[in-house]
Amino acid sequence: MTATAILGTTYFGPVQWYQKLNRYASCEIEQYEHFIRQTYRNRCVIATTQGLQSLTVPVEAPEGGALTKTDVRDIRVSDHGNWRHLHWHALLSAYGESPFFEFYADDLRPFFEKRFDYLLDLNMAITEKMCELLDIQPKVSLTDRYLTSDQYTSMSLVTTLFHDLRQTDHIEEAEAPDCSILYHDYRDAIRPKRPLKDLTWEPKPYYQVYQQKFGFQPNLSILDLLFNMGNEAVLYL
Repeated sequence: MTATAILGTTYFGPVQWYQKLNRYASCEIEQYEHFIRQTYRNRCVIATTQGLQSLTVPVEAPEGGALTKTDVRDIRVSDHGNWRHLHWHALLSAYGESPFFEFYADDLRPFFEKRFDYLLDLNMAITEKMCELLDIQPKVSLTDRYLTSDQYTSMSLVTTLFHDLRQTDHIEEAEAPDCSILYHDYRDAIRPKRPLKDLTWEPKPYYQVYQQKFGFQPNLSILDLLFNMGNEAVLYL
């Protein structure tokens, strides 16, 4: 059996999210769920000299639509508030003196200069680049339909049942349906507010620029780990 993680899309997602990319045989990024406000889908959290700061990408639904009734794949990026400029300068201010900011700056700056029409396209491009910089090669795809968490659980139970029957010779290989994948749904476990429990995640301290001032701050944007730990970031994942 192999395990697949079901993840919500993220904008420079938290360390916990990238841990799943690194540890699972495959990951599916949800594109058919309705957009959820105040999640990592269009925001990341960084550490600054003043404490934690959220960087939020302004988004909008197609004309005549409502954000919370629009599929994630159809959510558009807004140009409101000159956000690209503000985000880049927030990162420069927060991490300009970190050990590895200058090393990665040229790879990341284009995301704050190029215009993306759709949030999902922006996030997937970021994910691809971050995996390259972290030196991980996850198998990532987009979901082909929307399923509830209960439906994923049911599918996993069927997989486990047939696996156990095969192990005890109570079922022939030819008799079993094609169900060899366990699904672990993290869409509601990786979120900034009221996350569900994730028993596979235990944040461990690493060096942070402002650690002496605020103590270790767990599960910030993957950028925090990358800028502080450089090519050793993958060892943390």
